[in-house]
Amino acid sequence: MLNAVPYTRDLVLVGGGHAHALVLKAWGMNPMPGARLTVINPGPTAPYTGMLPGHVAGHYGRDDLEIDLVRLCRHAGARLILDKAVGFDRARREVLMAARGPVAYDVASIDVGITAEMDLPGFAEHAIGAKPLDIYAAQWRGFREKAAQGAVEGTVAVIGGGVAGCELAMAMAFALTQEGIRPVITVIEAGPQISGVGERARRRILEAMSGLGIDLRTNARVLEICAGHVVIEAQENVAAALTVGAAGAFAHRWIAATDLPQRDGFIEVGADLGVAGDDALFAVGDCAFLSHAPRPKAGVFAVRAAPILHHNLRAALSGGKRKTWQPQKSYLKLISLGGKSAMGEKFGLTLSGPLMWRWKDRIDRAFLDRLSDLKPMTTPQPEGVLAGGLSEMLAAKPLCGGCGAKVGRGVLSGAIDGLDMPGGDVVTGAGDDAAVLRLPGGGFQVISTDHLRAVIDDPAQMTRIAAVHALGDIWAMGAQPQVALISLVLPQMSADLQARTLAEITQVAREVVTAAGAQLVGGHTTMGAELTIGFTVTGTRDSRPLTVDGAQSGDLLILTRPIGSGVILAADMTGAADGRDVAAALAIMGQPQAKEAAVLAEVAHAMTDVTGFGMAGHVQAICTASSLDAEIWVDKIPIYAGARELSQNGVSSSLMPSNRADARVERGDEPLLYDPQTAGGLLAAIPEGARAKVLEKLGAQGCEGHVIGRLRTGTGRITLS
Repeated sequence: MLNAVPYTRDLVLVGGGHAHALVLKAWGMNPMPGARLTVINPGPTAPYTGMLPGHVAGHYGRDDLEIDLVRLCRHAGARLILDKAVGFDRARREVLMAARGPVAYDVASIDVGITAEMDLPGFAEHAIGAKPLDIYAAQWRGFREKAAQGAVEGTVAVIGGGVAGCELAMAMAFALTQEGIRPVITVIEAGPQISGVGERARRRILEAMSGLGIDLRTNARVLEICAGHVVIEAQENVAAALTVGAAGAFAHRWIAATDLPQRDGFIEVGADLGVAGDDALFAVGDCAFLSHAPRPKAGVFAVRAAPILHHNLRAALSGGKRKTWQPQKSYLKLISLGGKSAMGEKFGLTLSGPLMWRWKDRIDRAFLDRLSDLKPMTTPQPEGVLAGGLSEMLAAKPLCGGCGAKVGRGVLSGAIDGLDMPGGDVVTGAGDDAAVLRLPGGGFQVISTDHLRAVIDDPAQMTRIAAVHALGDIWAMGAQPQVALISLVLPQMSADLQARTLAEITQVAREVVTAAGAQLVGGHTTMGAELTIGFTVTGTRDSRPLTVDGAQSGDLLILTRPIGSGVILAADMTGAADGRDVAAALAIMGQPQAKEAAVLAEVAHAMTDVTGFGMAGHVQAICTASSLDAEIWVDKIPIYAGARELSQNGVSSSLMPSNRADARVERGDEPLLYDPQTAGGLLAAIPEGARAKVLEKLGAQGCEGHVIGRLRTGTGRITLS
């Protein structure tokens, strides 16, 4: 994450809605020097509204529906914070978060959409709102699968007879019919008729609903939602194994609790999309109320507003002149009719049929193509006469972050061979996870240092991963963490941004270290070309710490965490990784392993953590030090989601070739064995008789354990089976 230009201003986008996604695309093509861009969203993807009915009907897969925010943020040079905003402190210019400390901003924009959760008795327990879309889509997929298996009845109630409710009802009816189920679907409308369209369009929708066997209840006031049915005033109950709320657009409750200027819970903005009375805030999409030109809630307005928002955000950051936006009064409504047929309405005119579906499909796919056609990063190449060997290095893979940036094992071994042998209070020195010192009063202390070149732009999440990574050396020796010192290289930035960044880093570092039972006692900070975070850590143990040289013939090898993070992070650098896979891997990498270490340390003969030299390198470290051979059971090794496919497509970390060359794998091959891991799992050699007990204890702690191989007498060789 090289940063040649100092950061001076923080721009924060709250939410991954359509307008913000388009801003990210435009920002990546022309970033503003000096502005640090941050995106806050609960998940790594955002659903595209236009394709939801097609997804529900089964015409589109999950991947077709979702905007990959991880890839978009990589393209834009933005950090992505996977968390939910819950408020604003406008005096301090901070976004308040659900799971982490506040995120400061100089300029911020809000695009969080709406919710369809209804204030009805039993709704929270027995129903799901059609929005947020991702939550509804996930629950629908689960319901459809259960219905296909016969585990639930195919009865569905949709509360709300507007365009959205009817469209979803038709999509669900079509999907269940395709599963061989005869669905019973009821649309419940409080008014006298379907709303939101003209008379001709209304007749066409009613015709399509009738063809799918959908019942429409009008003038129906819902009193309560129960398990299995909906209670309606003065009418028969509606059977419903699934109840969906689609009766209008409701503002998020957390927005209503803020001091933002509002209209019925929606954020009031002017013609420049700026929040009324606040020069630092903008709002766009369904969560905003256009005070100068009120419009219905429709995705088309967010898409049309994006270029104006992009311009005005840049103007707010630089002191430039803002533009105003006047949304169109009429717009084309394209409504799916269940199967691959759709209806278009504008100016009271309607057309329907498969041709309209193909037109809608083309428009929707073109929109998503705009957000997925991202040019890979390129590095300017030096010109003129080059020193020998430079061209070859420049042609190689770009330098990875995390453990992928480490020096190869062979080079490192040559450098440390000349170090003094342990003596005096030093029991073991270089070559193991940590140095072991004998304490004067009895017992032992272990000490290690580690640092990581950032793999992501979020200092807080990077700090968590770096702390867990460094503590892994202490846990691997069965020791209790004692103290930690932090070592930081910050990209050049203004004093205000330095303070904000250091506050985020310090809070997370203290949290992780304290949770491990240790104390953060200080550190050192400097500025440089890119974010680098390291820790020096110590730990104590009454008995001699575990090392790599105590394994015994017949021991089983047990691994606590998947491998393949290096491949995923290498692909993420070039925008080739699936954002969900990246987010899932980062989440695991940030999880401490104190519980796993405590269980394994009770019985392990040897233990290490799998990091830069890959699993093969760390298995070999145990084998070489313990004079053993290893048989690795490849099909038992846990692999991060997405890593296998990326590896098969030729993606690899920059350290992988060195790891492969240094390993003594004599039979079989598995490229991911040489993949450098950041904050990788613990690898322990345990007696075969302890297997069941260890796995049981790990499971009871909510931890994973995978038996991946066996050790036997030998000379340090590894075979795969």
